[in-house]
Amino acid sequence: MAVTDATFAAEVEGSPVPVLVDIWAPWCGPCRQIAPVVEELAMEFAGRLRVAKLNADENPVTSDRFRIRSIPALLMFKGGREVDRMIGAQPKPEIVRRVERLIAQP
Repeated sequence: MAVTDATFAAEVEGSPVPVLVDIWAPWCGPCRQIAPVVEELAMEFAGRLRVAKLNADENPVTSDRFRIRSIPALLMFKGGREVDRMIGAQPKPEIVRRVERLIAQP
């Protein structure tokens, strides 16, 4: 799901389930590298996790709000607030480990 400055609060912070937000840009090589992994996670965790993509170039308000200085940035939200963050391309097993921990948190 794509989110924007206008929809971020409703789609991410208002989500009843945890959300993984992939902050990316079209010119970013590492962002393109992890894009298939993020798509796989969306399918593998369907119903337990929402996966959102935010284009940093097109949505500077949200990028600034969360002090995004490097991309890709994977932000994890639960209960409307950020609870974890990964900067840079990460291997799938590490992302899965952190997502599973996020889902397991009360």
